[in-house]
Amino acid sequence: MKSVHWPLGLLLFLLAAKLPAIAGPDIVLDQWFAAQKNLTSWSADFIQTRTLPTLTRPLITRGHVDFVVPGDFRWELGRPARTIALGHDSRMYVIYPLLKRAELYPLGPDTPKQWRDMMSLLQAGFPRNRQEFTAQFKVLSITATNGDWQLALAPASDLTRQMVPELCLGIATNDFQLASTEMFLMDGSRMRTDFTNPVVNPSLDRSAFAWQPPPDYKVTEPLGTK
Repeated sequence: MKSVHWPLGLLLFLLAAKLPAIAGPDIVLDQWFAAQKNLTSWSADFIQTRTLPTLTRPLITRGHVDFVVPGDFRWELGRPARTIALGHDSRMYVIYPLLKRAELYPLGPDTPKQWRDMMSLLQAGFPRNRQEFTAQFKVLSITATNGDWQLALAPASDLTRQMVPELCLGIATNDFQLASTEMFLMDGSRMRTDFTNPVVNPSLDRSAFAWQPPPDYKVTEPLGTK
């Protein structure tokens, strides 16, 4: 049997087609930050998968998220929503519609730093600039996998890192939009969120973020701000 001698140019082309693009961490981060400059709002459906050491099967829940720069967000978990996390006007409500209960958390400058650091995890996928991002996270590694850049991050805050040692962001290599997040918790559990049907800069009703508790709701403040 005769041996096949592949033309060098064709061989290099085939190899290049199968390998992810190689880019330094700074180049990837610069392109990611640049993509955020024109972002004013973002919405997507998602599938959240929670993996716990005590369970043989993960817990899977569908939901929807809306985000408006600089910091308004609405996470709805379940269909219909069983839990809603709503951030607006220097405060966040965690709402439980079926129980008619809500928890109120402050988000202003007087909020304890450890709580503000924890809240940064919710908005890690939408950095406003490099300075703010590097103040909140340390980049552990950046790798290319299945069309996404995988950014492994460690929270800069010692207290936050004690609860969430690592956070991984999936960023699409073609347009640098958020594709997934995964939190690795100290107890060995993981919470992964995969986003689908993303819409960049949708026109969102701002009243959806300005929630007021109905009279029949019980509202508590776990941080004891009153």
